[in-house]
Amino acid sequence: MAISDVGLPGEVPWKKMSAEELENQYRPSQWVVRLGAEEALRTYSQIGIEATRRARATRKSLLHVPYGDGEGEKVDIYFPDKAAEALPFFLFFHGGYWQSGSKDESAFMVDPLTAQGVAVVIVAYDIAPKGTLDQMVDQVTRSVAFVQTRYPSNGGIYLCGHSAGAHLAAMMLLANWTKHGVTPNLKGFFLVSGVFDLEPIMYTSQNIALQLTLEDAQRNSPQLKVAQAQPVDPTCRVLVVVGQFDSPEFHRQSWEFYQTLCQGEWKASFEQLHDVDHFEIVENLTQKDNVLTQVGPHPWHPFRGRQHGSRCSLLDAQTRSSRPAWPAWRNSVSTKNTKKISQM
Repeated sequence: MAISDVGLPGEVPWKKMSAEELENQYRPSQWVVRLGAEEALRTYSQIGIEATRRARATRKSLLHVPYGDGEGEKVDIYFPDKAAEALPFFLFFHGGYWQSGSKDESAFMVDPLTAQGVAVVIVAYDIAPKGTLDQMVDQVTRSVAFVQTRYPSNGGIYLCGHSAGAHLAAMMLLANWTKHGVTPNLKGFFLVSGVFDLEPIMYTSQNIALQLTLEDAQRNSPQLKVAQAQPVDPTCRVLVVVGQFDSPEFHRQSWEFYQTLCQGEWKASFEQLHDVDHFEIVENLTQKDNVLTQVGPHPWHPFRGRQHGSRCSLLDAQTRSSRPAWPAWRNSVSTKNTKKISQM
């Protein structure tokens, strides 16, 4: 199906794009300016592998813990040195367009968070083509329920996802916890450079492995449903984050999802992180002073008053509806990295 056959012309920006432009918009490596596309992917993988190796060698941990019966349903749990009865837990869902990536190369934030007294859980799920998107959402839901059941006295559960993982984390805003027999103590969401409306993905090469139908995409698009959903805990915060050098489509997805959260009953914030790209934004989680590793009773205090930050308010709903979420000079497709590579 051609993009031009979808909906009404001008309905949303991506529907006016050529197939090539849409493909580039959803290839984050094409927008990296500090490195070539292939080098950016290689560097990202190397940093993740090294961070995981270091975490496993130096931190108290339980590795490959099953949260279900499936072969891919495992978590790695890393603990702070000092034991505490009510540890906060930080769950991370890796990216990779639901078809690449692994918990075994995703422990970026373990060192800085465990040093702050936070337990970190890196979640594995069955990527495509083995797993369908519906299965991945179910697995992630069960991983959250597993942590709550295993550690019922936790000091709060914080969910963080990057790219496709941000989508999976966002789907937890819609989860029916009753069917899992537990209500997780959710205190915060960190949604980093995510995709929240999956329909554009259907018209890119990413869908070769995913095989999404329109019904699949709509059923698994939190952008379409979150405004009507009810927070499990009214104090739970949602932080939507995008990197300055993410593509315009990634900026649009994040900004519109933030706006949709504001239309509902969610306590949401939006932040564009300066001078980072789609991969660097996660690589920097290895740093102890990174704003995204500030987990605690008030994890969003670093964003107060920042130039590119926003919080839900009546003013947001009335006056910010047309605000563009990316600098004007990023509106055109990047020409720096035009070679087609991998799934990123």
